[in-house]
Order: sequence, then structure tokens, then C-alpha cells
Amino acid sequence: MSDVLNNLALIKKRISAACEKSGRNPQEVKLLLATKTVSAEGIKVALEAGETLIGENKVQELKEKFDALIHTPHKKHFIGHLQTNKIKDILKCDVTCIESLDRYDLAEKLHQRLMYEQKKMDVFIQVNTSAEESKFGVSPEDAVELVKQVSQLESLHIKGLMTIGLFSAETEKVRQCFKLLKKLQLEIIQQNIPNVEMKELSMGMSNDLEAAIDEGATIVRVGTAIFGQRMYPDSYYWNENETK
Repeated sequence: MSDVLNNLALIKKRISAACEKSGRNPQEVKLLLATKTVSAEGIKVALEAGETLIGENKVQELKEKFDALIHTPHKKHFIGHLQTNKIKDILKCDVTCIESLDRYDLAEKLHQRLMYEQKKMDVFIQVNTSAEESKFGVSPEDAVELVKQVSQLESLHIKGLMTIGLFSAETEKVRQCFKLLKKLQLEIIQQNIPNVEMKELSMGMSNDLEAAIDEGATIVRVGTAIFGQRMYPDSYYWNENETK
């Protein structure tokens, strides 16, 4: 418990320092707790310390932790690859935003279910900025067109873009991914597409949040640096081997 609180304090300092260095207001950058494999009890420690936003990668974990967290105020984003047959489960678990919308067939099926339930949902378009075949996300070349298509679905509110940077220790290579997402954001803003907001850029994790903030991130997704190392590599939790 004390480790989580100490780690949270360190992450807050890193975010503040990165904002100061890049001339940004720390209030512009939200911390999303990436809670894959973290127990409900561990998540509660962070929420009771004042955090409000969590993100899960796997629908099964969402379901398993739902009851234990229902009375602890927080917002929940889904940040992993979403298969269309899991849409109902996502909606049952009170997810307020899907950050990983990366294809039109998913958007359409999500829209149909939301209309049936008379609900609306915030979404981010996930972009594969690293050009890695193993990564999910729409290609940068097709991102604007997907935004235009999804914008036609009245139950979905596009709030921004999300990317998973290159898994690399070379910060400058990772930075190029963030630069590309920012460039796409500006391009979409210029097109002034109805039903589209481009205020949010969800990018940067434990190892590269400083570069992400420097390039314009408004949400950084941090798990390992707060909750500790996990049993499996990141690739397992990002579902890179699942069917796209």
C-alpha cells in the first residue's frame, strides 16, 4: 500500500516536471491508472488517495473487478483491443470511454448496441503510429477517413486520439510516434468535422511519459511505475497476438 502511494507521488512529480519543462500547465495532463492485473484492492488504494481514472485492457478483468469497485467513485476507460462480441460486457461495466476504437465495423456494432440501450459513448480513435504489424490501431494514412466515418454515428462522441508508442528504450524513436499523433490531431481539427472533438491525446506510459507530454499528451497511461512489474510482458496485455 505504501509503495503504491509513494509511486503515485513520484509519477505526479514526473508529470509536473515534464509539464514545466515543456511550458505546459500540469492541469492539462490527466493520469490514467493502467490497472491490468492489478487487484481491486490495489486499485482502491490509488482511488482512495484521490485518483479518479482507471483503464483496463481486458474485458474479463473489467468484469471480475466490477463489483469490488462499484462503491468507490471513479471513471473507467477501456484501453485494450475490443472484439465485437464483448461490446455488451463493456457497457454493463459502466465504461465511460473506449480509447481503442480502430475500425469501422467495431464502431458500427457499438453504435447499434448503444442505440438499443439508449446510451451514448465517448471514444478515441486508436492509431498505429509505430507501423508495427503486431500493433492494433488504424494506419495514420487511414485515420482521418475513419474519423469521418465514425462521426456519422450519433451515439459515438469522438474526443481525441490514442496511440501505443514504439516499445523501445530509444526515446527519440518513441517520440516520433507521439509527433505523428499530434500532427494527425491538428490535421483533423483543421477539417472541422461535425460531431468530432480533438481535445484529447492519450499517449505515453511509464517509460516515455515525459516525451509524450512534451509532444502534447493530455492523458498518460501509467501502470508499472505505480503498481510494480507484472508477470508477463506488455505485449501479452496489449493482446498483440489476438485476431484483429
